[in-house]
Amino acid sequence: MKKIALIGLGSMGKNHYRVLKNISGIKIVALCDIEQKHKYAERFYTDIDEMLEKEILDAAVIVVPTFLHKEVALKCLDKGLDIFIEKPVASSIEDGYIIEKRAKELNKKVCVGYIERFNPVVEALKRELTDREIYSIGITRVGPFPPRIADVGILTDLSVHDIDLIRYITGREIEKKSIFKSQKIHNHHEDNAILSFQLDHEVVASITTNWLTPFRKRKIEVATKKGYFEADLMGQDLVEYSEYQKNNSYVIRNCFVQKEEPLLREHKAFLKFLKTGNRGGLSTIRDSIITLEIANYQG
Repeated sequence: MKKIALIGLGSMGKNHYRVLKNISGIKIVALCDIEQKHKYAERFYTDIDEMLEKEILDAAVIVVPTFLHKEVALKCLDKGLDIFIEKPVASSIEDGYIIEKRAKELNKKVCVGYIERFNPVVEALKRELTDREIYSIGITRVGPFPPRIADVGILTDLSVHDIDLIRYITGREIEKKSIFKSQKIHNHHEDNAILSFQLDHEVVASITTNWLTPFRKRKIEVATKKGYFEADLMGQDLVEYSEYQKNNSYVIRNCFVQKEEPLLREHKAFLKFLKTGNRGGLSTIRDSIITLEIANYQG
């Protein structure tokens, strides 16, 4: 049984709490946030130093605002804990490298929570793309502005998901990039962006993302030599279009997807990582640093 502390009980932290409570092999023994707004069965702390001093823990799940990631992660690592950090690993590239260096020095297991890697439709899409020649990949992630996001813009909050997915799905690195962004409704950060990439082997990719759309859309489109795939990240549906004919007809195939909550799958992978060291699809700190480097590109 792995003893876990959950640090951060905001909207996303509450989701982690719900999921972690239902995984055999994990026991939440302590919770920490700056204020206790609800009653919990577990011991609750408003001071992380007090919690780390008093509790016997194996790992921590960090779901605090991004600008606090480095401070909290280093405190947990220095107490000998393995850690799960919600994406991105830190608010700056430099802080990401500091966390990575400390984790290596202390030989601790660390992963970063890129939840879309564990969306069953992404797993199904990766499976379908095995041994296929990929021509292009495009991702759309749009929706209304979430008031809970105040410390980062859309590039750090949303596009990092899709930069990571492009690398994860294709297995290729981004060689060239262009980023166009604007600030329309957010007080301090960009809320509208289009990102264009060229990967090795001349695969082209794009991301369209904003906080300006009145409805949520999460879609991946992949063109390959022998078919075109559309993946709906919200509905977890995957369709292939292929065999175009001269009479404008084509074949439509609904691909099998074993639907399951991505966060549950991600924490099951985290537990396996803690027990065996097998990372599976979990993101590394370096993966997250790479996405931050791309998202913060100013060229």
